[in-house]
Amino acid sequence: MSSSTDNKAPLQHPDQFFIGGEWVAPSTDAQIVVTDSASEEFYFSIAEAKEADLSLAVAAARKAFDEGPWPRLSHAERSVYLRAIAEGIRERIDAFAQVWPRETGALHSIARVSPYGSAATFDYYAGLADTFAFEEPATPSAGEFGLLTREPVGVVGAIIPWNGPLGLIGYKIAPALLAGCPVILKSSPEAPGEGYLFAEIVEAAGLPPGVVNVVTADREVSELLVRDPRVDKITFTGSTAAGRRIASLCGERIARCTLELGGKSAAVILDDSDISAAALTLAKAECMMSGQVCSSLTRIIVTRQRHDEMLEALAFEFSQIQVGDPFDEESQMGPLAVERQRDRVEGYISKGKAEGATLATGGGRPKHLDKGWYMEPTVFGNVDNSSTIAQEEIFGPVLSVIPADDEEHAIALANDTIYGLNASVFTEDVDRAREVSRRLRSGTVGHNAFVTDFGIAFGGFKQSGIGREGGTEGLLPFLETKTVVLQGRPARYRD
Repeated sequence: MSSSTDNKAPLQHPDQFFIGGEWVAPSTDAQIVVTDSASEEFYFSIAEAKEADLSLAVAAARKAFDEGPWPRLSHAERSVYLRAIAEGIRERIDAFAQVWPRETGALHSIARVSPYGSAATFDYYAGLADTFAFEEPATPSAGEFGLLTREPVGVVGAIIPWNGPLGLIGYKIAPALLAGCPVILKSSPEAPGEGYLFAEIVEAAGLPPGVVNVVTADREVSELLVRDPRVDKITFTGSTAAGRRIASLCGERIARCTLELGGKSAAVILDDSDISAAALTLAKAECMMSGQVCSSLTRIIVTRQRHDEMLEALAFEFSQIQVGDPFDEESQMGPLAVERQRDRVEGYISKGKAEGATLATGGGRPKHLDKGWYMEPTVFGNVDNSSTIAQEEIFGPVLSVIPADDEEHAIALANDTIYGLNASVFTEDVDRAREVSRRLRSGTVGHNAFVTDFGIAFGGFKQSGIGREGGTEGLLPFLETKTVVLQGRPARYRD
């Protein structure tokens, strides 16, 4: 059984990079230190990639695409490797469950089951090798026979954030590999451990050299990955501010990009909903990963006549949350990932007070915890939708209850944001839920719950991103569509 005292990181090569199918020494002795989020103590240090290291990784991926076997394998042949990766993830469950809580504050109870979902992602995309139409006949306007083919986009730079590395590795790398794209995985300096565990799994699975390369770098070197003309596509998950920069750099050279960015998602509480049930659902969801989830439902929009009831119910549920060591089975919420993030959340709480919102519960550091980047679950009421805490992504356990005049006004308030990642409608009437969902400018809309479904598709409207991840929609960004018009019918399409 893992515990908070098992503090040695289960990494085999933290002082190296995985490039070209082997572990290579870094070009400098630069190191990134990872601190345990619950104890504030040293956890491990890892090699920091510099320009020469990143260039080597890109060169390895480029060679794998231009000269290696990977793009020329059949999809069925690639799927064998994806299934091997899935099995490797399942075999390293304990290691992932040890690393994720220390790096980000996620509960161990969640960390020991979530890798199964990541493994399932690789199995899912392996299954598409037999069912997805990578090539299909089409009727041409000229010529005798047409084909619509979907081919790999090329070398992919995958940049992942610190809050949920393994899950996002799956949604980016599994479809890229199935498509035939070599990948450079750039891990976050705050949470590089899962990326390194993944590299060990890739090594054991025996993928051809250069198909997956793993480095950890800070923003300056990461930007070099985005700029590199040898990289055909960038897939990024992170802040909207960073996404704007990446989109502009990709635009300069017309590189493909998929961006999954920030959110300020609304829960629209209709007047027929059960307030107590809604409050319990929202409180539990917001405490997942200490509120460090881009799709969190952080704006609770309710009509004025039910505002106080909603605020009281949320304050009660949040005040009952047990904050503590993520390895303690009694804990319901762990710490934030890093000190910088806790400072950021505290800053937003101060702004909320200064701008006139009503602090109903929380707002400080738990008094029983003298170490770790902990914050109390916090609820504000009477929040103006134009205020800072209603418009900017906080990325912590802070909810804003926003009063609306009526249902029409509630929908307008929900849409009054630069973001459009997630939303939910709380009502006892499924037809009303569907009707309201069609009017919400959001990539996902749930009903009476916090919902995201990567099995269908995940992504945002407006400044919450470009493109989708998960499902067959998540495979398309790694493919280029080619039209082929022939003056005869190929053998495989003859009767």
